Amino acid sequence: MFALALLVAGALCVATGALSRPDTSAILHRILPLLLFLGTVIILAELTGRAQTFDVVATRLAIAGRGRYGLLFALCVLMAVVTTVGLNLDTTAVLLTPIMLAMAARVGLPLLPLAMTTVLLANTASLLLPVGNLTNLLAADRVTLNAVDFAARMATPEAASVAVTMAVLWFGYWSRSRRGGAARYELPEPFAPRDRVLCVVAGAACMLFVGAILLGAPLGAASAAAAAVTVAAFALRERAALRWSLLPWRLLATVTGMFLVVQTITVHGLGSLVAHLVGASNSFPGQMRAAGTGALLANLVNNLPAYVAGESAVPAANHGQLLALLIGVNVGPVITAWASLATLLWYERCAAFGLRIPKRRTLVNGVILAVLGVFAATAALAVTG
Repeated sequence: MFALALLVAGALCVATGALSRPDTSAILHRILPLLLFLGTVIILAELTGRAQTFDVVATRLAIAGRGRYGLLFALCVLMAVVTTVGLNLDTTAVLLTPIMLAMAARVGLPLLPLAMTTVLLANTASLLLPVGNLTNLLAADRVTLNAVDFAARMATPEAASVAVTMAVLWFGYWSRSRRGGAARYELPEPFAPRDRVLCVVAGAACMLFVGAILLGAPLGAASAAAAAVTVAAFALRERAALRWSLLPWRLLATVTGMFLVVQTITVHGLGSLVAHLVGASNSFPGQMRAAGTGALLANLVNNLPAYVAGESAVPAANHGQLLALLIGVNVGPVITAWASLATLLWYERCAAFGLRIPKRRTLVNGVILAVLGVFAATAALAVTG
């Protein structure tokens, strides 16, 4: 219902002329690759889960933890950080979330700590490389930094952000979920998939997706190719699994409506408000203002339009302030469900698995992480800048 209402609101913005035709065309042109990626990557994840590929990977990860709760936590954090840094946060949300949930189910651990590890680190560990987040690509282009120089500038903020996230994860979820304070868990038996061919093909399609991203292919093209391979395999071996409900209609409607509505608000005054909130100082207080504004806007509207609105308000020479804004829109969107596309994708995966997210607990921990994580990363940026 919310998705339909948001899409209708966006359509009304266009129909009434509140959003001009040129602005509408520009927004649609910009989000079409995103919609292609979102639609096809959800299909890929759904079919890969049905092929039980995630169960195989999850079982091996649990065995690698040797039954030690603390070691499993470290392995899950490492896996989430590496996936986010090397690929991007949306891939982490789509492909790693089912692995984490399947692993928890197989070893008898609570689902929530594993799920939260994925979504929080998908956002907060996305600072290091341009590929980690679409906002990073925009910022790297604005400050003319190549991947190596960008990583050198953002390494300390990334470390600070991940450290704070680990603390929130451990004290907010993991330590509270240990049954009877136990430091160990039962190792699972090796898992045999129902259809080995489908399992292997789906796994290979995911590797194709990952490889294409590493080679620089557009996200939409990479996910579409991988989804096509998986769909073809299911058409041959399990045609009944192919149904129209695989398409995430609600998510696509939400994203489209959100961008249209936010762009309309930006044209009619949000841009001026953002400029006032961000200010024009490249000092540490100015960087904190930019980071705080980015985090606030990301949780109100979404991190992508929040970054675009904030970028236009930052003076061209204030590279430190722009990177602080980037910290705000990357580390900050951990409070609301719509704050980043990765979080929206994560909610889709959790819903598909049957996991209900406790709103109050995630809200409180999200606020703590947003405040402490953004402050620590911005302070690290100022110290090393």
